[in-house]
Amino acid sequence: MTVMALNPRHPLVVAVAALIASALVGLALSAAAGANPFDVIAALAEGTLGSPFAIGTSLNNAAVLMLVAAGFTIAYRAGLVNVGGEGQLCLGGIAATAVGVSLSDDMPLPIGLALALGAAVLAGAGWAAIPAWLRIRRGTSEIITTLLLNFVGLALVVLMVQEPQLLRQPMTSSETLPQSEPLALSTHLPLLGLPKNPATIAIVLAVILVAAVAITLRHSAIGLRLRAVGLSGGASLRLGVPVDRTAFLGLTTAGGFSGLAGGLLMTTAPFILAEGFSSGFGFSGLVVGLLARGSMAAVAAVSLLFGFLVAGGINLQLAAGVPASTITVVQAVLIILIAGAAWWTTTARSAPRHTRVETAAPRTEEVPA
Repeated sequence: MTVMALNPRHPLVVAVAALIASALVGLALSAAAGANPFDVIAALAEGTLGSPFAIGTSLNNAAVLMLVAAGFTIAYRAGLVNVGGEGQLCLGGIAATAVGVSLSDDMPLPIGLALALGAAVLAGAGWAAIPAWLRIRRGTSEIITTLLLNFVGLALVVLMVQEPQLLRQPMTSSETLPQSEPLALSTHLPLLGLPKNPATIAIVLAVILVAAVAITLRHSAIGLRLRAVGLSGGASLRLGVPVDRTAFLGLTTAGGFSGLAGGLLMTTAPFILAEGFSSGFGFSGLVVGLLARGSMAAVAAVSLLFGFLVAGGINLQLAAGVPASTITVVQAVLIILIAGAAWWTTTARSAPRHTRVETAAPRTEEVPA
C-alpha cells in the first residue's frame, strides 16, 4: 500500500506548524516570567473552555472579529486595504450609544435593537466614506487615511465620555467614572439561553453575515464586479464596470461591518460606552482578515481561534501570573510565520516554471542560416 506524503507547503501543514511554533514561543515567554508551563496550559484551557462563562465570552469576542474581518475581505476584494476597522468600530459604538441612551426601556426589543445597530452601521460606513472619497477623487492612499482616522475615532470616544454635554453620565460625585449612561433595555442583545453562558445572538448574526458575504462574493454580480475592479481597474472600466462606485461601495461596506461590530459591543454587557471599550478588536479583525486570505470559512475559523485566545489571555494573567500581553506576542508570531509561509509558497510555485524552461532549452534545435 502506497502512503502519499503531504506536501510541506500545503496550507494546512503551514497553519499547523505555525500554531505549534507560536505556542512554543508563548510557553517560552511564560517560563521566562517564572510560570510553570503546565500551569500556563491549564490556565489557558480554563480561560477558554473551562467554564460556560469563558466559552460565552470567547464566542462574543469571535463575533466582533468576524464582522471586522468580513468587512476587510470585501474591501480587499476590490483592491482596497481597510486599516481603519478600529476607528470605524469606535464610531459605531458611539452611534449605538447615542441612540441607546435616548430610547425608552418600554420600546419593543426588535425596534430598539434595530435602531441602535442601524445607527452603528451608518456611522461606520460614513466614517469609511471619508477615505473612500479621498481615494476616488484625490488618489489618496486609503491605507494612510484609514490608519490615521483610527486615532481620531479613539479620541472621539474619549471626548464623548469626558464631556457632560455629550454622552457622559451625570456626575454625582468626584468618583463618578467617565462613561456613558447604560443603554436602554430595549437595545440589549438577547442571550442564546445557554446555562450560565453570556453568549448572545451576536455570534449567530455574525455567522449569518459571514455566510451571506461568502455567497455574495462568489455567486453574485456585485462580487464579480468587486473582483474585477480588484484585479484590474482599467480593464474593468473598459468593460463598462463602474470602477469608482464599486470601490466606494467596497470600502464603505467594510466600514459598515466594523461599525456593526462596535454596535454589538455596546449592546452587550456592560451596556456602557467607556474609554478603551474597543479593546483593539478593530486591529485584531484586520489581522484575521489578512490571515484568512479571502476565504470566509477561514475568517470564521481564525476569528474563533483569536476569540478564545483573547478570553484565555485574561485568565492567564489571573491564574498563572503571566502577563496577558503574552497572547498578543503569540498572535504576532503567528502572523509573521503565516505571512512568511505565504511568501514561501508563492516563490515555490514560480520555481518549477523556471526549471521547465531551463530543461527545455537544450532540446531546441538551431536553424541553419
